Amino acid sequence: MSYPENPPPPPIADDVGDPPWRVDTLADSVMILLAMAALQRVAGFLRAILFCRWLEPEQLGQWDMAFSFLLLSAPLAVMALPGAFGRYVEHYRQRGQLRTFLRRTTLTCTLLVLVGAGVVGLFRRWFSELIFGTPEETTTVLLLAGSLVAVVAYNFSIELFTALRNIRLVSVLQLMNSLAFALIGLGLILGWKAEAASVIIGYGGACLITALVAGWRLRGVWHSTVPPAAPVGRKPFWAKLAPFAGWLLVVNLLANLFEVIDRYMIVHYSGAAANAALAEVGNYHSSRVIPMLLVTVAAMLGSMITPHLSHDWEAGNKKLVGRRLALFLKLFGFALCVGTTAVLVVSPLLFGWAFKGKFDGGLAVLPWTLTYCTWFAMLLILQNYLWCAEKAYLSSVALGVGLAVNIVLNLVLLPPLGLLGAVLATTTANLVALALICLFIGRLGFRFDVGTRVVLGLAPVVCLGPWLALAVLAVVAAEALWGNHLLTADERRQIAEQAEQYLDRLPWRRSARVPVHPA
Repeated sequence: MSYPENPPPPPIADDVGDPPWRVDTLADSVMILLAMAALQRVAGFLRAILFCRWLEPEQLGQWDMAFSFLLLSAPLAVMALPGAFGRYVEHYRQRGQLRTFLRRTTLTCTLLVLVGAGVVGLFRRWFSELIFGTPEETTTVLLLAGSLVAVVAYNFSIELFTALRNIRLVSVLQLMNSLAFALIGLGLILGWKAEAASVIIGYGGACLITALVAGWRLRGVWHSTVPPAAPVGRKPFWAKLAPFAGWLLVVNLLANLFEVIDRYMIVHYSGAAANAALAEVGNYHSSRVIPMLLVTVAAMLGSMITPHLSHDWEAGNKKLVGRRLALFLKLFGFALCVGTTAVLVVSPLLFGWAFKGKFDGGLAVLPWTLTYCTWFAMLLILQNYLWCAEKAYLSSVALGVGLAVNIVLNLVLLPPLGLLGAVLATTTANLVALALICLFIGRLGFRFDVGTRVVLGLAPVVCLGPWLALAVLAVVAAEALWGNHLLTADERRQIAEQAEQYLDRLPWRRSARVPVHPA
């Protein structure tokens, strides 16, 4: 399918240079995001542990299904329009049309999410059956309808400020959201009731608070923009945005279905009663606590690098986009594999002490959960090449095939193997989707060298056991440092130069360079 012809864009205004707000470089953005994400992940990890300690498996499973619904419905409610910000905010800013872009997208998303929340509330019995496998949870569905509005507002803010390359603010907002969720959710569990409803209210409340803070900061962006340098017709505006957003909607829907379909299969096709099925989902949730933290970091990094790669692509530096993305995949992919192996090392302590030994089923499937989450994280990074090439529909093809594989294998493996069957089906589906993404971007010009191929194949080492996995990773690290296959000489030079720049910012390094003048 091809995109419709668009009228030629207006010329870039001569007086539009760097934006008046602070813009972080790609390297700075990565460091800022990693530093803030570390704090956020610590808060999220502690929160997840306490949820597992204080909620029974059935209630934990109910929260997992509720969150899965919000994950699915939030982009669907606004037709994935905020997802296009990373690709087109810079386009309209450079043409002096950012104010028009903000006004139209904000009004459209507000109307769409209000309609979506109303539909969920009106048909709450049907949604209760769909989400929880029983029509008795209508009150919980009403809580989800209200939370949907807050989640969409929060996602809108994060996507917008990411596209504006204000990574400092994005990191602060995400950390604020994580801390508010922990405080409200855990407070309600302790002070009200230890049920999924407390967690849902906590999550919705945290998103609302963060969105209000982001809205206040957005006022400054609005006042700093100039009126449109040239009139922007509605038809060419939406003709440019709608096809890309439409494909992103398909991609988001397929990606989110791809991410949650195994739990829906457990609820509706395991043959167990609703309570028992939700308890099994709770076991599954416990095995995904840390792996999904890693995927969340990958998603943040993936959305953060999109505007930077888009900037290079718009400047005609397509080869540079490929080289930067390949190096990013090598470093982040290897870090993911090290992280998953470390999780396997500490897993007996995590499940035995932190989770009070309530989730033995989750511990049994942990290596496979770590494997497929690593592959999915790599997929999120690599599909940036498709965003830059405006071939988002190819990502939907890959995820669609993976989704079909997941459903078929779940139908075959879930009845005889239970939770293990669902996880094996999801692992296979992730491998298929990742392989297709690699095939598509390779045909669009992305070059897979030895290093990228090795990193893509490292994920299953956790299934060998923690100590053998560590040995394999040590060999790979040694080759990367002193060999000639995994990292090129130019890549090692870039890493060394960037590391030196950050070391020079340390206080003791700066003071050592200050010349001492005699009195």
